Amino acid sequence: MPATEMLPSQPRALGAASVGVGTRQGRTALQTLRQSGSLKLLFPRVTDTSEVLAVSVNTAGGITGGDRFDLTAEARQGSQLTLTTQAAERIYRASGAQVGRVRTQLSIGDGARLDWLPQETILFDRSALRRRLDIEMAADATVLMVEPLVFGRAAMGETLRQVTLNDHVRLRRGGDLVFADAIRLRGDAGAQLANPFRAAGAGASASVLFAAPNAAAFLPRLRALLPDGAGASLIRPGILFARLLAADSLLLRRSLIPVIQVLRGAPIPKTWTL
Repeated sequence: MPATEMLPSQPRALGAASVGVGTRQGRTALQTLRQSGSLKLLFPRVTDTSEVLAVSVNTAGGITGGDRFDLTAEARQGSQLTLTTQAAERIYRASGAQVGRVRTQLSIGDGARLDWLPQETILFDRSALRRRLDIEMAADATVLMVEPLVFGRAAMGETLRQVTLNDHVRLRRGGDLVFADAIRLRGDAGAQLANPFRAAGAGASASVLFAAPNAAAFLPRLRALLPDGAGASLIRPGILFARLLAADSLLLRRSLIPVIQVLRGAPIPKTWTL
């Protein structure tokens, strides 16, 4: 029986974290931190003192039906924050009508920058996930968002015959809604992704959003890096969006990592290579 959008009254795992960074003596520094339940934030040392690197860890080991995770992050005026994950997030089989829920809220102040760089979200057969990412940014702020999705592990011969995914992204700049994206899969995801007008059999995808005053300058370099099955557009002034498709997660990474490095102007976080 297909999973529905119901959220159970008693979740299996709860996790919440909130982090805020600001400037201190010309450097970005951690200012606020709260965390509880199965979501933790780690702060490895970085050589670039202009940013704070936060690594989220799901101590529950994955997400299944009934789990709820909430992350809030703020880069205050003039600061730089990079958020990534310790490993890929696995969305396991849900029981009955239960749905896992993940909510992320990002806020970027005047002249600040926030890079949202989670590693892959891997969907397993009969998984059910509702995920939402809301971004609020000042008019002169910068945000880089990368969201890779893997539709079953190709090396393990996995296929998604029954899955529920509702994935939403909203970006507001200066209070105005300037970008909205949604991905919805329900039922036999393998058959749906095989459609040549949807994913042409791709086993992995990534969404890349770059919003910055100088975003247009990156479009030629970005297009030069993209493989077949990918596209990038300047959808409005200062808003650059790209979608990548690949046969599996390994090929996706090979294309995605150079894209991240170009848009960051710096190497990817080391957790991506461990």
